[in-house]
Amino acid sequence: MDDDRPDVLLTGLLFYDLVLTGLGKPPAPGEEIWTEGMGSSPGGIANLAVAASRFGLKTSLATVFGDDFYGTHCRAVLADQEGIDLALSRTAPGRPTPVTVSLAYGADRALVTHGQEPPYSQDALMGDPPEARTALVHLEAEPREWIGKAAANGTLVYADVGWDPTQQWSASLLDQLSLCHAFLPNETEAMAYTRTDSARAALGTLAELVPVAVVTRGGDGSMAVDQTTGEFAEVPALDIDVLDATGAGDVFGASFVAASLGGWPLAERLRFAVLAAGLSVRRHGGALAAPGWYGIHHWWHSLDDPGLRRSYGFLADRLPPDPGPPVRHAPVTPPNIPLGT
Repeated sequence: MDDDRPDVLLTGLLFYDLVLTGLGKPPAPGEEIWTEGMGSSPGGIANLAVAASRFGLKTSLATVFGDDFYGTHCRAVLADQEGIDLALSRTAPGRPTPVTVSLAYGADRALVTHGQEPPYSQDALMGDPPEARTALVHLEAEPREWIGKAAANGTLVYADVGWDPTQQWSASLLDQLSLCHAFLPNETEAMAYTRTDSARAALGTLAELVPVAVVTRGGDGSMAVDQTTGEFAEVPALDIDVLDATGAGDVFGASFVAASLGGWPLAERLRFAVLAAGLSVRRHGGALAAPGWYGIHHWWHSLDDPGLRRSYGFLADRLPPDPGPPVRHAPVTPPNIPLGT
């Protein structure tokens, strides 16, 4: 029998991202810097949605669009270009779409955002969430009711968490892991929330709280424990020149989910996610930098490094016969007319 459930259920804030690259250094007050590159793209929760959809996952997104040009453009990109289901999303009359300008230099970036909280909460958008195979969620200090409802529906919840600006790192947030199948923080977040002094120690603590615990380590790769299979894995990062790191963590998470839905061994899931995230930082923007199957296929078939060919040899059996058409990357500016017209 066909499974009509979404593969991935998502909700969160949407932004219109304008990314400037090649600065070399952050601008000083009163200084003007001409950049070498620029790209525009839907951002925020769109990073996860596009990354998942480009791996062929049926993706359902609940978000809020402004009723301005940026909102119209982002909706057209996500629905018409990327094939994302927006039935749960809404347009907020009289409200602009939040805009983020990202100044990317080296492996870091600075962000400036204009916008306001949308008039519809995550719980209002989701209501009684539809049954889905997985949900990708961002844990916050105040628990969201819809996450518990989704877990009760049998949806496997994959969660991450962000920087705590208060730097209190309340351990009570980890109570929400009882609803989660997997937790994927970076090592700074993992150590702060678990009160440990190494990524490995943090992973050990998290593995006692959630079936699948993953700690990402940027240039040092990632490590994970899957209690459901008894596997431990640790993989290195790829040596890749970083153009723009925006959304790399989101690409990692979506790729890990795609591989998990395929039933891959843990080491393969981690290597695949590390690869997808690494390929994404070579392009402008978060959402439209996601490589999808096309990007993975192109990388594998152009690879001549014998060590990487051994490490990623599993791709020969995992890649779909048809990786699809080339993915679209972030344009310098959006087109004058909405996509699909």
